[in-house]
Amino acid sequence: MGLGGCIVLIAVGAILTFATDWEMSGVNVDLVGIILMLVGLIGVATFTSIARRRRVVMPPATTTVVEEEPHRHY
Repeated sequence: MGLGGCIVLIAVGAILTFATDWEMSGVNVDLVGIILMLVGLIGVATFTSIARRRRVVMPPATTTVVEEEPHRHY
């Protein structure tokens, strides 16, 4: 799951928790929304820590410049 999927989970969880007033027998919609938001936050934290580890700093490549003497025809 990428960063976009985590953000979608957070958004859906927030909608279920704060923007709906549905009543379902046997299901607490507010709790489901909070769980989705927590899973999304854990996913964002995991994704950013993995992305930080992948970012490897390479030293700048040094190129050797060899200048040749110009060919002179006499």
